[in-house]
Amino acid sequence: QVKLVESGGGLVQAGDSLRLSCAASGRTFNIYTMGWFRQAPGKEREFVASISWNDGSTDYADSVRGRFTISRDNAKNTVYLQMNSLKPEDTAVYYCAARAWTIGSSRLDHQYDYWGQGTQVTVSS
Repeated sequence: QVKLVESGGGLVQAGDSLRLSCAASGRTFNIYTMGWFRQAPGKEREFVASISWNDGSTDYADSVRGRFTISRDNAKNTVYLQMNSLKPEDTAVYYCAARAWTIGSSRLDHQYDYWGQGTQVTVSS
């Protein structure tokens, strides 16, 4: 089993920055990809970004590319999402997810095996 705990959400103004963290514990040696997803009220959960645990390769949704940066610290088993130039449309609950046993990144939430509890990000205009 893998446990994921997110932190760093909050209320900010448009144009501000936030950094989310996701700490993984348990059988982390099975993890190949870490991802961030978000879900806004009344909308489906959507892919935000992912990173390979091994080589650090990344993938971003078009809506956040150039503003958000995903990174990892293998020694701390932690993944980060640096969010800059935040917009009101970035308001959502942000979830950290881990894809285990399968090599390769994914933008599909059903291909992730473990999920955190989520952290709220609210961007006011």
